[in-house]
Amino acid sequence: MNPSTALPMAEGFQALRFRFPRPLMFNFSANHLFLLSRTEYPSCAVFLLRDLDTQRVYRLYDFTKAQLIRPNVAYCVAGKVNSADKLYLVIESVRPDTRHSRSSTVPVPADGAGGLPIA
Repeated sequence: MNPSTALPMAEGFQALRFRFPRPLMFNFSANHLFLLSRTEYPSCAVFLLRDLDTQRVYRLYDFTKAQLIRPNVAYCVAGKVNSADKLYLVIESVRPDTRHSRSSTVPVPADGAGGLPIA
């Protein structure tokens, strides 16, 4: 690589933005997700879901506000990752995960978002 012709990092990203004017979108899917909380905003509903296999927590955006996700039910979620300047996981579909049932290792959310006390 010739350093005299290399673009500084910021200019390189600007060039990519002109080459790809729309934000890049990628598919995502996850299974064995349980609802931690749901927050309603004027433009969307935001769900926090925990993957019981990996213990990751996902913040998923529903701009249609049409998804009905209940506590104590495992879900499979598919959607798009918007990787413009922030990472947004946008829900396209939600269905019950019939391969997994409620696990007793999930703590009851402190905000009362759902769930039953663990005996």
